[in-house]
Amino acid sequence: MRSDIEAQLRSVSLRVTRPRVAVLAALRDHPHVDTETVIELVRADHPAVSHQAVYDVLRALTDAGLVRRIQPAGANARYETRVGDNHHHVVCRSCGAIADVDCTVGHAPCLTASDDHGYVIDEAEVVFWGTCPNCSAEPHPDEPPARKAGK
Repeated sequence: MRSDIEAQLRSVSLRVTRPRVAVLAALRDHPHVDTETVIELVRADHPAVSHQAVYDVLRALTDAGLVRRIQPAGANARYETRVGDNHHHVVCRSCGAIADVDCTVGHAPCLTASDDHGYVIDEAEVVFWGTCPNCSAEPHPDEPPARKAGK
């Protein structure tokens, strides 16, 4: 896996450094995490890596196209290594969990603008909002507890 990451970095003319490899590895294993979580994951194996180094690496990887930065409304920025396929996301309104949603219809960008205003559109960003399975299984504080059968 490390050699794959090193090859990715070299393919976009980035030097192979320990922080870059660590950040890419963390994002491969934990998609849709915020910066603080990336820092925690990297520091688990490399305690000397600074906050600023992680921020700099995330910026460099995003600028190079190896990482995608997403920021659902009202949430911290999140990062993932799934890039270049114009997929979308579903976000839980309750816990903030995020999952990927593949393009379901048509060609990229998956949607056709009703008026493109002369732009050449090559990507559409769609965020679906709802409640994840874990949160929808939990009773809501506004709802009375379910009655037992026969009562």
